[in-house]
Amino acid sequence: MKPRIAVLLGDPAGIGPELIARLVARPENRARADLLIIGDKRELDRGMEIAQQRFDHTLVRDEADAARDTDIPSLIDFRLPDDAPYERGVSTERGGRYSLEAFRKALALTQANRTQAMLFAPVNKTSLHLAGMETGDEMEWFARQLDYAGAFCEFNVLDELWTSRVTSHMALKDVSARLTPERIVGAVRLIHDGLKRAGLAAPRIAVCGFNPHNGDNGAFGREEIDVIAPAVQRARSLGFDAQGPFPADTIFVRARDQKAFDGVVTMYHDQGQIAMKLMGFWRGVTVHGGLPVPIATPAHGTAFDIHGQGRADVGATQKAFDIAVRMAADRLR
Repeated sequence: MKPRIAVLLGDPAGIGPELIARLVARPENRARADLLIIGDKRELDRGMEIAQQRFDHTLVRDEADAARDTDIPSLIDFRLPDDAPYERGVSTERGGRYSLEAFRKALALTQANRTQAMLFAPVNKTSLHLAGMETGDEMEWFARQLDYAGAFCEFNVLDELWTSRVTSHMALKDVSARLTPERIVGAVRLIHDGLKRAGLAAPRIAVCGFNPHNGDNGAFGREEIDVIAPAVQRARSLGFDAQGPFPADTIFVRARDQKAFDGVVTMYHDQGQIAMKLMGFWRGVTVHGGLPVPIATPAHGTAFDIHGQGRADVGATQKAFDIAVRMAADRLR
C-alpha cells in the first residue's frame, strides 16, 4: 500500500498553489503516494493556471471518501466560512487564518495516521501571527496542537545533508547561556532519529563549535572546552556516531565536498542557515523534527514579489515531497 500524504497549498497570497500544481502535475510523484490535497479548489485551479500545468483530481468530502492506491489525487475543497477573495502578494489575517485552519485539518488526519505525513507549501509568519498564532513559529504551534511536550527541532535539509540546531529563534546575546550538554546531546539525538526515520541506517553527525576558530583553545571563549566537547563525548557514550566540535566556517565544506557527515548540529540559527541557503536556496527543505507526525515544507518563503508570474522554482517543494514520502513509508512499516 502506498503512503498517503496530506498536501496543503500554503498562503494563497504567495507562490504555494503554483508550486503544488507543478509538483502534483508530475506523474512520477502521483505514482509514489496517494495525495490528499486540502485546499480551496479555486486556489488550486489558479495555481495550475499560473504554472500552466494541469492534472485530474477527484473532489471528496473527507479523507474517508478518498481512493487508495491511485494515481489520481483527491481534493477536499477547503474554504473559510466568509468565502471572500484573498489579497495577493501581501501578509493578511485571512491568509494566515486559511493556513492555520488547513493545518488543523491535516494535523488531525496525520495524527490519526489516516494520512502518514504532511507536506505544506510556504506560509507567511506575519500572516499567521495576524490570524492569532501566539507561538514564535508554526513548529511550536504544531506541538501545541498535538499536545506534544517532548523535544522537537527544525531540521534544514539540502539534498542528503541535514542540520539541526541547539537554539533557534532567539537573540545571539542569549545563545551562550542556553548551551548545555543536555541540550546538545538532545539535538544530536533528534537529528539521528530524524535521519533514521528518513531511511538512513547509521547517521554520521558533526557538531559545530560556537566561537570563531572553535575558540582557539580558549582564546576566544571556552564553550567548546567546557560544554560542547563534553556533550559530544556523552553523545558517543550513548551510541551516537557524533564527532566534534568543528569550526563552523569549515565543517560545511567537509560535509558538502567530502560527504564526511550526514547531519550537522549547529549552536544557533544562522550558523547553519546561511551555509545551507548559500549552497542551494531553491533546494532546501525544512523538516519539523521530533514531532509525532512527519511534516515537511520548502525552506524558502512565500515569495510575494513573484506571485502570479509563473516562475516559482519547484525544486525545494520536490525535495520536501521526497522526504515526506520516505518518512510516511517508514510510518507504514
